[in-house]
Amino acid sequence: MIAAIQALLDGLMIGGVYAVISIGLTLVFGVMGIVNFAQAEFLMLGMFTAYYAWAWLGLDPLIAAPLAFAVVFVLGAAVHHLMIRRVLKAPEVAQVFLTVGLLIVLENAALLMFGSGFKSVATSYQTSALHLGPLFISVPYLAAFLMSVACGAVLWLFLERSWFGRAMRATAQNPMAAKLMGIDSDRMHRTAFALGVGLTAFGGAVILPYLTVSPTVGDQFVVLMFTVVVLGGLGSVAGAVVGGLAVGIIQSISGLLFPIQMQNLVLFVVFIFVLAIRPEGLLGRAR
Repeated sequence: MIAAIQALLDGLMIGGVYAVISIGLTLVFGVMGIVNFAQAEFLMLGMFTAYYAWAWLGLDPLIAAPLAFAVVFVLGAAVHHLMIRRVLKAPEVAQVFLTVGLLIVLENAALLMFGSGFKSVATSYQTSALHLGPLFISVPYLAAFLMSVACGAVLWLFLERSWFGRAMRATAQNPMAAKLMGIDSDRMHRTAFALGVGLTAFGGAVILPYLTVSPTVGDQFVVLMFTVVVLGGLGSVAGAVVGGLAVGIIQSISGLLFPIQMQNLVLFVVFIFVLAIRPEGLLGRAR
């Protein structure tokens, strides 16, 4: 029983981070209707930003997370203006080729700039853990989880309470009606894309204390990110949160019950079972 509770706690903390790095992907799709296959490369850029902020400026990765968000937000706005907006009305295959090509360009550019080696940070709390009776809570995991929850709360307030957030949701629901109401749809799309990739970069920065970064680190997360958003419901921010927590818990519990090599096998068995019952995902809506 203690082992099961421990696995549940670990799964919740990991799942909270999965949710934040995946919210950006579902936000981009929900507002713009485009699937960004290069999303995980922006996570890699966020991790490198936090790494060099630690190496050059001495900033803790958790403190550097807003900086990673800001840097990638600006980069995302530029990418949208130069490339993404040109294929929004193009056939879906053009959108797929563009974002897959962007993935290849970003990964190889990172290889040229940063090298192929693995880089990690050293923090004072890296190997620390809190004791709650017989339970242990890793401080880096807990810190990443709390930062992710705070980031998710700020995003919710932005989308629900601000005029800009309401305008963004209006654009997602009915672009033509939003345009007739005076909302600049191109500006909303640019902001949504920049915000989406910036959130993923923020998530990359907060997990840096317990992971290493390399130009190919996105390969570890890209399938998980798509699993989270499809499981929760593509286009649903709340679905990404539920999907992230579900994926984290399933991975943690399956790691307790089965050999570690079967961890992702169990996850995808559950994934296929859920989609067989609800093809639109847990919180998604049929279209």
